[in-house]
Amino acid sequence: MAAITVRNLDDHVKQRLRIRAAQHGRSMEAEVRAIIVEAVGAEDEPKNILTRLRESAAELGGVDLDIPPREGTIRVVEFDE
Repeated sequence: MAAITVRNLDDHVKQRLRIRAAQHGRSMEAEVRAIIVEAVGAEDEPKNILTRLRESAAELGGVDLDIPPREGTIRVVEFDE
């Protein structure tokens, strides 16, 4: 794998990077990798919307949806000619 060194990074930017990494529970190095992968992409094929939504929800720790109980009775549908 390749290694990249970033020089002359503003102290304010470094501090914001440190905070962002902590919010995501990652090291600064892991956060930079995630930012680069997100910016330039790691896959050759574009992701569909469902994959993107799943990944976004996973980054937030998942999503629990309240599904209301079904009401009423089941109707039989008849297809008359």
